[in-house]
Amino acid sequence: MTPDPPVWLLDVDGVLNAYRAGWYSAPRVIQVYSTADAYDYRIRYEPRLIAAIGRLHVTGRAEVTWCSTWCSDAAALEQALGLPELPRAFTEPFTGPDASRAKLAAAQRVIAAGRRLIWTDDVEIDVHADVCTPWAATGGALLISPDAGRGLRARDLRRIERFLHQQP
Repeated sequence: MTPDPPVWLLDVDGVLNAYRAGWYSAPRVIQVYSTADAYDYRIRYEPRLIAAIGRLHVTGRAEVTWCSTWCSDAAALEQALGLPELPRAFTEPFTGPDASRAKLAAAQRVIAAGRRLIWTDDVEIDVHADVCTPWAATGGALLISPDAGRGLRARDLRRIERFLHQQP
C-alpha cells in the first residue's frame, strides 16, 4: 500500500505573492478580486513556481492545500493563476489572530493524521515555532518561512523536491 503523499499547506501573500517574486526576471503581475474584501488585489508571482505547484499536485506527489486568508477566494486565485482546484485548509474568511489560529490548527491536523507536512508561510511558522519546530526535527515536516518581499525561491522548491523524495 502506498502511503498518502505529504500535505503542502500553501500560504499566498509573502509566499506566492511577493513584491520581488520573480526568480531571474520581473514577476508576472495579475489582478485578483477578493469577494471577502470587495477589493481587486495585485498579485506578483513567479510562473515557474506556479507551474511546479500545479505539477506536484496533479501528479499526486503532494496534496497542495490552500492555507491562507485567501482560502475563501481560492477559486479566483486558481483561475487567475491557471492552477487546478486545490483543497482548502478552511473556507471561512479569517483574518488576523483568527487566521493565525486556523493555519496552526490545519498544520496540527495534518500531523495528527500521521501525514508528512510541508508548510510554507512567511509569518505563522515563526509565530508558532514552539509547536511546529519539533515536527521538522523528527522529519515529519518541512517548514519554509520565506522572506515576504521575495516569496518562495528556486532553492525552496529544491528543498521541497528533496523532502518529497525522502522516505517517511
